[in-house]
Amino acid sequence: MDRRRFLSALGAMGGGLLVTWQAQATDWLNLGTAPLDTSGMRTDSARVFDLSVSSADPTLTGVILWTHINPDAIKANEPLYLQVALDANFQTMLMQAQIAPQDITPERDHTIKIDLDGQLPATNSGGPYFYRFIYDRTLSRTGRCRTLSSAGNGLKHLKFGLLTCQDYTNGYYGALSHVAKDDSLDFVLHLGDFIYESAGDPRFQSLPFADRMLVLPSGGIVAMDLADYRTIYRKYRSDPNLQAAMERHTFICVPDDHETANDSYWDYARDTLGAPDHPYTTDPKYGNSPALLKQLKLDSQRAWTEYVPARVAYNPLATHPFEALKVYRRFAFGSFLDLFMIENRTYRSPHPCGEKDALGRYLPIGCTKYNSPEQTLLGATQHNWLVEGLTQSRATWKLMGNQTFFGRLAVTFLGAELAPLDVDAWDGFNAERRALTGALRDAKVRNYLVVTGDLHTFMASNTKHDYGNLNPLDFDNFVGAEFMTPSVTSANLGEMIGSKLTAQQRTLLMQGLAAPAVRLNNPHIQYFNSNQQGYSTLELTDSYAEWVAYAVDKSVNDPAVARKCVARQRKYMSLPWLMAQSTSGY
Repeated sequence: MDRRRFLSALGAMGGGLLVTWQAQATDWLNLGTAPLDTSGMRTDSARVFDLSVSSADPTLTGVILWTHINPDAIKANEPLYLQVALDANFQTMLMQAQIAPQDITPERDHTIKIDLDGQLPATNSGGPYFYRFIYDRTLSRTGRCRTLSSAGNGLKHLKFGLLTCQDYTNGYYGALSHVAKDDSLDFVLHLGDFIYESAGDPRFQSLPFADRMLVLPSGGIVAMDLADYRTIYRKYRSDPNLQAAMERHTFICVPDDHETANDSYWDYARDTLGAPDHPYTTDPKYGNSPALLKQLKLDSQRAWTEYVPARVAYNPLATHPFEALKVYRRFAFGSFLDLFMIENRTYRSPHPCGEKDALGRYLPIGCTKYNSPEQTLLGATQHNWLVEGLTQSRATWKLMGNQTFFGRLAVTFLGAELAPLDVDAWDGFNAERRALTGALRDAKVRNYLVVTGDLHTFMASNTKHDYGNLNPLDFDNFVGAEFMTPSVTSANLGEMIGSKLTAQQRTLLMQGLAAPAVRLNNPHIQYFNSNQQGYSTLELTDSYAEWVAYAVDKSVNDPAVARKCVARQRKYMSLPWLMAQSTSGY
């Protein structure tokens, strides 16, 4: 890089703007808007920017921008440069910045995050804007990002891509190729399981794809420390389809369990991570050590903040996970939409019926502790924040970005619940769920929606306060609708749960998970499909919300793999329940 050109631009501005951001890059200089001569620069971006670029968490005047520098390309005292423009050719420059060499460090695994809040213009359209990084005379690939529209009060349309559960070892990311190519999307919501902490867990990773295998530094089959988590993130983010989707769209992300450990929770009795399947819990040589488990959570939090861009409060010096990272946050799209991204793993209670698979976390026949008011999924602080935000919101739509199924999924008889199928979801925290839906009902909140991941299933469901009330004319019992996006690649529900059970239990479960049986037992569920992988979209207008579900074959290693629309559901403002739509034309 010709530093004299940058210094000249800096001098024309009369000095640089020093910006402090505690979570990542600590200081950078605003270098003005005069376009720079980039002729002759190298374009072999992967040599330097091996994991490409991405954007996240829009505000009215900014986004988070992210990249990673290949350690083999690091040069002593070499700064990093950033350009943001209105056009992909970078002729109409909005800003240029220099990031100090000391911010490209192994302490952050050579990841860089820059918060541009306050640096971009507030416009009616919210973009798109184009950005790229420059290091050692090498241009990164160009990313595209969006901010929140300043015309929020006149906003009448938004469209989100919905993603979850992208197990790298379990298939190819053709679904993400379709997301990358969909220019109708305004933003992408990732609802958790950005990575899987495991590299060959026999319960749900059959490893049929030899070119997608992972080898961890620890030599284990699950992440044991920070080095393992970082290795997994680097492998996932090396995928070209994931890179394309994150280059093209601004993401809003929350973690679920697999960013740390399967079915994780907080063991309040020992004040440490609960990880019922992790070796630190199950292997006698680790002694179920509270210190090892707590450090595992801290390591996973650190790796997530390094590799998943988000505007979150993170303290790398904290020794307790509650103080290290706060993920839940709110996005206001003017008066049209309030989006609440919640986090339901860090503060949740242990599973109510024990930590066994069958008759514990799944199919807890004979146990009713999931109704206990002592059970919490959110923790008191987050619960109060969410209830206050939802009940006081005056936005047209209220949307909760949620990891685990919010509605009921149970075996029933004449409407009465006999046993929930999965108490790792909100069914294990029924009293807290009823407190939330009761607050929504009492405050007469309208147009409440939930988008959900985790269960590896396409599902559209009406949300009720009392699921035992089957009266379709009791409109006050309907509080909203929920849309579950399927896994991108992870094992479907039958594979995921069935592998943990005996043959007899598996037969009963698969009968119960057939779509007709699910809908018979749970008439609030309008669509159920646990046989395919893919993604979905959610479109909001001033009269309806429309969810469209796309199946994409994860076994095809081709970005041109076909997609198939398998479901389309609408929630009209004027109706309390969902309406199925034709899938023709999709």
